[in-house]
Amino acid sequence: MSESILPNTIAESCAALQSLAAQQTTFDKLTAATVRCLRAGNKVLTCGNGGSAADAMHMAEEFIARYRSNRRSLPAVCLNADPTVLTCIANDFGYDEIFARQVEGLGVRGDLLVCFTTSGNSVNCLRALAVAKARGLISVALLGKDGGKAKGVADFEIIVGHRDTARVQEAHTLILHALLEVVEREFPA
Repeated sequence: MSESILPNTIAESCAALQSLAAQQTTFDKLTAATVRCLRAGNKVLTCGNGGSAADAMHMAEEFIARYRSNRRSLPAVCLNADPTVLTCIANDFGYDEIFARQVEGLGVRGDLLVCFTTSGNSVNCLRALAVAKARGLISVALLGKDGGKAKGVADFEIIVGHRDTARVQEAHTLILHALLEVVEREFPA
């Protein structure tokens, strides 16, 4: 039985990745906005829950450290990386506010917020997107399935056309790597 798992997983992953091909225009606009944000001296904020939290951390660390080249460090903060902030906000304001409070405190006009949510229904991401809009941040939603409640909320959205969370997360990793590749071309070593 395990003999068919790998080929089936590869086929499903390819289908999820192929759903991105039709979103080239959105991807190009998103990368241009990211480059403008960083050139203007602004920062990238990222967030997500569970596996998407790992994607958010991955994106932020690649901006701060490096992706492929030893270019200068680029400003990025992962909003789900500090457990003291998360538990304080969750305790005092509720879990739905863990990212919104940080966007309020850290985000300034022209910053870029990237929310990873495979369902598009994470209330804490929806709240962060709302605060970002109110504060003049550029908002990005990396979504899956049908986009959920986040569909149409962000300035830029890429929806991975697949229902399986694991396949959506794999596609989100491809998106973040492709974005970083473009950014590194614009900020050479």
